[in-house]
Amino acid sequence: MKHLSLHIVSLCAALLLGTPVSLAAGEATTLTYQLGDKTFAAHVETAASPAKGTVFIIHDWDGLTDYEKSRAKMLSDLGFDAIAVDLFGVDAKLENRDDYKRETGALYKDRTQFRARIAAAIDAGVNSARNREKIVIIGYCFGGAATLEAARAGLRADGFVSFHGGLKTPDGQDYSQTTAPVLVLHGSADPVSGMEDVAALINQLKDANVPHDAQIFGGARHSFTVQGSRDYDAQADQKSWDALQRFLAKL
Repeated sequence: MKHLSLHIVSLCAALLLGTPVSLAAGEATTLTYQLGDKTFAAHVETAASPAKGTVFIIHDWDGLTDYEKSRAKMLSDLGFDAIAVDLFGVDAKLENRDDYKRETGALYKDRTQFRARIAAAIDAGVNSARNREKIVIIGYCFGGAATLEAARAGLRADGFVSFHGGLKTPDGQDYSQTTAPVLVLHGSADPVSGMEDVAALINQLKDANVPHDAQIFGGARHSFTVQGSRDYDAQADQKSWDALQRFLAKL
């Protein structure tokens, strides 16, 4: 596994890691760590056999929930160790949309803190990973935006995958520091980031010479992978999961 780039590590100078846990095959566990005075807890699912790699999952705007944990289990069934990270902290109040907006809004406004939390989560997971040779970061909705933030920040990974994420690049940012291929999985009818945002992102990746690919699901709206949501699209959900598996197999 490649190490985090120096400018990202510097953001985590206040990181206080607990004793790294030893991840046993076929088990689920909680990985706790600290950044400054905040405690975070990631959910870990390990493959039953030697891991093909480690996949980090960044959660949606409502925090780390059973949704991300279920995706982690699906990945462990495919032979990957999976770590569903926590960007809000164990003490975050997450009861309604106002809470979700508060937590995500704070990170969008403070990109340095945003990047520090992502880097801290990845660092904590890598310290405990069984397989550090293939590291992939994926995310859903807010987590998709966070995954692209990680790519722009220059985190050293082997791949980045955004599922129906926010695609706009903040002023002053670009993909010149991106270290690995980027895969974008997006609905053509997404009202959060429309097709003009997809095109702009692809052009930015092309201009930065970042290997990239995109799969667009016709008619799919935002949150098309989330069962029970009004935007759920079973066909797009399955196709995007298949695309992730192909991406992982090529790395």
